[in-house]
Amino acid sequence: MKFLDRAKIYLRSGDGGNGCCSFRREKFIEFGGPDGGNGGRGGHVVVEAVDGLNTLIDFRYRQHFRAERGEHGKGRDRTGAHGGSAVLRVPVGTQVFDEAEEHLLADLTETGQRVVLLRGGDGGFGNTHFKTSTNRAPRRADPGWPGEERWVWLRLKLIADAGLVGLPNAGKSTFLAATTRARPKIGDYPFTTLSPNLGVVYAADREFVLADIPGLIEGAHEGVGLGHRFLGHVERTAVILHLIDASQTDTIGSYETVRAELDAYGHGLVDKPELIGLNKCDLLAPEVVADTAAALAEATGRPVLALSGAARIGIEPVLQALLVAIDQHRTNASETPMGANGHGWAA
Repeated sequence: MKFLDRAKIYLRSGDGGNGCCSFRREKFIEFGGPDGGNGGRGGHVVVEAVDGLNTLIDFRYRQHFRAERGEHGKGRDRTGAHGGSAVLRVPVGTQVFDEAEEHLLADLTETGQRVVLLRGGDGGFGNTHFKTSTNRAPRRADPGWPGEERWVWLRLKLIADAGLVGLPNAGKSTFLAATTRARPKIGDYPFTTLSPNLGVVYAADREFVLADIPGLIEGAHEGVGLGHRFLGHVERTAVILHLIDASQTDTIGSYETVRAELDAYGHGLVDKPELIGLNKCDLLAPEVVADTAAALAEATGRPVLALSGAARIGIEPVLQALLVAIDQHRTNASETPMGANGHGWAA
């Protein structure tokens, strides 16, 4: 299935049904009076987060969604039926923005979460509604209220506990394949990964979700290479694992390049807990790996974990460190009360 994490769609809620102007006419009933019913309410436009989806590809082939119109009122005081709602089923982690992509309308972070984006128009009143003691035979019936319409953007930010970042060919996909059952494309050339991949890591009788995004290069925040559009998939992660190719001549420069792009992207990525992994250590002598790790630790002020995804060396300590960071994040999240807009919604 092709991966798509952005889609622009048109939404329109249903118009309300018209009220009915009708009078009761039956044999032997001299004064039947008005009996026109009200129109039904138009259908809403609802977005729902469902399990089992991880792409917005369905919205590439269909961009227009309209709810049903409410039925018109009928004689004998019959109210029209409500119009059916248009329900958009999206992956967990989907955000809904306005057409200008400036205002967040909804943020669906849990399975089953539903948000009403557009409300259907109310039905019009039938002439029975306007009957009074002085107006016994009203001939007024109101039309239904129109529904709402707008263009919106859907953005998908995958829900993962940890995210992999690094330059192209740093071994992120290899690490994902070595620690999960995911089978991403792996090749000895830059930009092998063209879209994010997810995998479930099983370690120490625990499990967590690991996300691999395409590699970053200098100028990614300005659209160079694959740009920074996929960095949104690590915004929700608890910790970032920054993989660096140990066989490169300038490991410190590689680290600083990626950190600069994270800083330029913003959204708090540069402030997330970070683990540094010196990957592909099986290609170098042990003393060279030790010297490189020591130099990198001194330059970054962070501990450096030596590993090799291809040879499956040093993976367990990295997974244990990720679990510690994830547990710390969950503890902090449970102690911090959710804000009023923790679950976005829009009328």
